[in-house]
Amino acid sequence: MEPRLFALQRLTAMVMAPFVLVHLGVILYAVRGGLTAAEILSRTQGSWGWIAFYGLFVVAVAVHVPIGLRNILIEWGRLGRPAAGWLALVFGLVLLAMGVRAVAAVGGLAS
Repeated sequence: MEPRLFALQRLTAMVMAPFVLVHLGVILYAVRGGLTAAEILSRTQGSWGWIAFYGLFVVAVAVHVPIGLRNILIEWGRLGRPAAGWLALVFGLVLLAMGVRAVAAVGGLAS
């Protein structure tokens, strides 16, 4: 199990790296351009490209972060592997739910 989680976390890190760079670039562009959050959302709503971009980003984060959290809970929190695994899984599902909600807003799919 541990080698697979290690490999999965490294794979998601490779996926996330370019996404983080693009995301930060978009933020810098928007802030320097004086765009408000409402203006940014009005430009992204209905864009399947942004929905796909942030959708994949959210999935990668929701897989990557809980694996790291699990390791922290085991190494620093001295939790057993099963308890740490369950806590990390719940945290990952919360991240996924919050991320999907944000993607829906970016894509204009939220009501």
